[in-house]
Amino acid sequence: MAANATVFRAELQVSDMDRNYYATHALTLARHPSETDERLMVRLLAFALHADERLEFARGAASDEGEPDLWRRSLSGEIELWIDVGQPDESRVRKACGRAEEVVVVNYHGRSADLWWEKARPALSRFGNLTVIDIDAATMAELAALAERGMRLQCMIQDGQAELYGEGASITVQRTLRMASAARA
Repeated sequence: MAANATVFRAELQVSDMDRNYYATHALTLARHPSETDERLMVRLLAFALHADERLEFARGAASDEGEPDLWRRSLSGEIELWIDVGQPDESRVRKACGRAEEVVVVNYHGRSADLWWEKARPALSRFGNLTVIDIDAATMAELAALAERGMRLQCMIQDGQAELYGEGASITVQRTLRMASAARA
């Protein structure tokens, strides 16, 4: 954890009817001083969308060793799932696709997300183990409003639709699938 990081704690209850996954996770997230509430909440949303007992937050962009924002490793240490949040450069995605069975990029930022995808699509389209998801700008604003040092959230996923519930708030997660890995297709 970074020296000046702000610690957020979240109790996240996930009901993913598409994957038959139901669990409550006690999560601790460190927000680097340069990280926004939006990015922190996208990391939390990415966890909810891919929840698993072995999914964990890695050091992400704060890492000198090129770790993802989240990852799930097998019991023998192989990387099964690599999740990056934001707009990673093509070389980072290429390395991730070579190291992990499945790679997911959760992109956000409205128009800049569109520009990033237009530029990155030709290079990224050759990776069969890559999924790229965009989170809608309106969803981002609602997510950022939920950010608190102590959060209790519920995420329900059914028929590909995700709903996130927090203190007095209900968010329908608007996302666009830009590219699906061969495993998801």
